[in-house]
Amino acid sequence: MQKNALAIHDISCIGRCSLTVALPILSSVGIETSVLPTAVLSTHTGGFTGYTFRDLTDDIEPISTHWKSLGITFDSIYTGYLGSFRQLSLVSRITDEFSHRDTLVMVDPVMGDHGKLYANFTESFAAGFRELCKKADIITPNLTEAALLLSQPYKDSGYSKSYIEDIMKRLAETGPEKIVLTGVSFSENSLGCAAYDRAKNETSFIFDESIPGIYHGTGDVFASVLLAALLCGFQLPDAASEAVTFTAAAIRRTSESGRNPIYGVDFEHGIADFAQNLKS
Repeated sequence: MQKNALAIHDISCIGRCSLTVALPILSSVGIETSVLPTAVLSTHTGGFTGYTFRDLTDDIEPISTHWKSLGITFDSIYTGYLGSFRQLSLVSRITDEFSHRDTLVMVDPVMGDHGKLYANFTESFAAGFRELCKKADIITPNLTEAALLLSQPYKDSGYSKSYIEDIMKRLAETGPEKIVLTGVSFSENSLGCAAYDRAKNETSFIFDESIPGIYHGTGDVFASVLLAALLCGFQLPDAASEAVTFTAAAIRRTSESGRNPIYGVDFEHGIADFAQNLKS
């Protein structure tokens, strides 16, 4: 039976991220993907100035009320950028109302990167995300977001494997069974993720080539591929490996093309091979 997923993200009209990334990646592997936009922006907020922002908080409840009247449930609920405290509580309720026994809830606690909060966020917002993460089966923070969730200082380099393992285990103690920590690196030449499965007490590290530069939207690409692989039956380490490989290839294509990475990474040219790989 075809699986379905609900992606709760913003729509950035320019710049590959959020729904313009999640929808094509999930759909490419045969997952029926519904969307719940949290905001509409003229561009994403990383590197652009003068962008427009329309908060869609007031639309979320009427949309979900209509869906509830239809008796809809989802095999997966995937949350990304949330623009207000009220959205945190609304999305928390949605995970309760539209889940069934086997629904996979994945929360990407989008708050910041490189040790800094994104525009329009404050550190107090992390407290609300902690509550939402308790309801998740899997969360995908980067190192900045993990530090915010744990109320600890951000450490961008010079850490050990045991340090990363400790972070993931502490995050798992708050509720989610699986943790995938992105932006992990132990050398200048490699970058990837660490994955922890609390039920199996299993930790995996997956790396690929590190390419210099800042590439926007890669967290959304990574999380969308990870979820697609999990819904296709991959185990966590294999799904994380797919996500690292796909994201690294998208960054490499973008770097080689010479196009300004502010517009996101070229994930489109990898979708066909990715979909075929998951099917095989």
